[in-house]
Amino acid sequence: MTRRRLQLESLALSVLAGRGIGAIWQLHVDAAEAYRTGYPTAAYAMLELAEAAERVWLQQESVPAHFGNWRP
Repeated sequence: MTRRRLQLESLALSVLAGRGIGAIWQLHVDAAEAYRTGYPTAAYAMLELAEAAERVWLQQESVPAHFGNWRP
């Protein structure tokens, strides 16, 4: 596993612990908005984080599955 992937998955764990699985959807929504408004690099970074969070969530049973604490 690459260092970058480890860093992404560590950040993803933090996001999931603090914001729950709803953060994955919100990252996708925010990435679409960033892309639409002319920030493709930021959009790509958000999608990478969303994918890492989904990967971690699917692999870890201990990650909280709450939907709270994410912005609408």
